[in-house]
Amino acid sequence: MVVNPTAQHGNCGAAAACVEEALRSQLGDALDVHVTTAAGDATSVARQACGTYASVVVLGGDGTLHEVANGIMQEPFDVRPAVGLIPLGSGNDYARTLGMPLSLDDALAKIFDTHEQLFDIGLCNGEYFAETLSFGLDAAVALGTIELRERKGKSSDLLYVQSGLDQLLHHLDTYHTEAYLDGHTPFRRPVLMMAVQIGKTYGGGFKVCPDAKPDDGYFDLCYADAPMSVPKATMLFLLARNARHVGSKQVHFERVKKLNLTFNERPPVQMDGEAHTADCFDIQILHKKFKVLRA
Repeated sequence: MVVNPTAQHGNCGAAAACVEEALRSQLGDALDVHVTTAAGDATSVARQACGTYASVVVLGGDGTLHEVANGIMQEPFDVRPAVGLIPLGSGNDYARTLGMPLSLDDALAKIFDTHEQLFDIGLCNGEYFAETLSFGLDAAVALGTIELRERKGKSSDLLYVQSGLDQLLHHLDTYHTEAYLDGHTPFRRPVLMMAVQIGKTYGGGFKVCPDAKPDDGYFDLCYADAPMSVPKATMLFLLARNARHVGSKQVHFERVKKLNLTFNERPPVQMDGEAHTADCFDIQILHKKFKVLRA
């Protein structure tokens, strides 16, 4: 088990002992626990687990899972352990994709009732992502939410809304993009945001791509035209919570396996909730190469 003690503002560290006790009651000495101490630590531990362990269970959130995935994916497929998740993060979007309950007690009970399955995983500029990669407004909202959570010392879905309204009112920027989708003739257009999804949600449950499936071999791509008025953008942002943005004439969806993106200026970028910076983006999906424990 890989534990991020700082996840969910320290709640993960506080819960680690009782989680370990519950798992050890079933697994005994077969359970090893590693508590991370710095950024990147989970990546190193996960890579070392390859070929030795059948599974790696993450106690934390999307960021910790992101690190674990990047460690495991460096090793050959045959030696990769399956990744499970007991969600104690702030957004917990990958837990939703795995079908894991967000309640700690329910997740502890469910982790023993999971089965191994092969999911897709994304690769962008040499870095893997399990759930989401986004650009522009939605990335700025996600990164702003992280800042709010750290500053306020608490987790709440309302913080995502607060961050979103702040971005909508003060940073409704347009990004001119050139996109090659599956190698076809590129389209060039101004966008407000663009999300590349494996799972349905980001931002703690916003259903940006409600038809996404984590094992179909395709990204679900959602992008919104720019410019857009503040009232219109605010309405679409709030509607996206429950996938009611689908059908808007200014919101578009595609299904792709590979895309190359460039922007006229560097946009905010998040990958599984972690900031990412680059001038251009080479993105591809790896079909059923990520072993997971699905509820």
